Amino acid sequence: MGEPHNVLRDDPAMAPLIAEHGELSIEPAEDPFERLVTSVVRQQLAVAAADAIEERLYEHFDVTPTEMRSASIDGLRDVGVSERKGETIQNIAIAFDERDYSRESFDGRSDEAVIDELTDISGIGPWTAKMFCMFALGREDVFPVEDLGIRKGMQTVFDDEMERSAMVARAERWQPYRSIASLYLWRVVD
Repeated sequence: MGEPHNVLRDDPAMAPLIAEHGELSIEPAEDPFERLVTSVVRQQLAVAAADAIEERLYEHFDVTPTEMRSASIDGLRDVGVSERKGETIQNIAIAFDERDYSRESFDGRSDEAVIDELTDISGIGPWTAKMFCMFALGREDVFPVEDLGIRKGMQTVFDDEMERSAMVARAERWQPYRSIASLYLWRVVD
């Protein structure tokens, strides 16, 4: 049994979720640029719509900073990416090229520092930056309270209409594995 799950099992609300879903884990993505683009595509969309757009994007484009910098907004719109998201993807591509970002370039930086860095890119907000920390960098202690699924999961698990600040406070007991706890909260509402 892994250490994160031993910590999470100490919470009576998490233990049954671990028993039901097994030991979930967070791994860093092979390509952090692709992962960040995926997060942008998936923002505020239903899963089926996000899956379809993501599939078309990857079928029609080589999702690299170079190609996304030169992709036309119309071309991105043709695969279902909104104009605003297309501009954000281009801003990300420019930042990755100009700042020479890689997974290793974020090593040694705190989650807060990574979030601050990414939210300086026009179009990137806290939710997207937290998704990057979790799914691109494999960070185990990020709590994306901005995510509707997380909030619904918290309300379901605790049968309580908590404010975001109360959710954040409640999640503190899951440190340093709040990302892994989040995986379970998402499973509750899937």
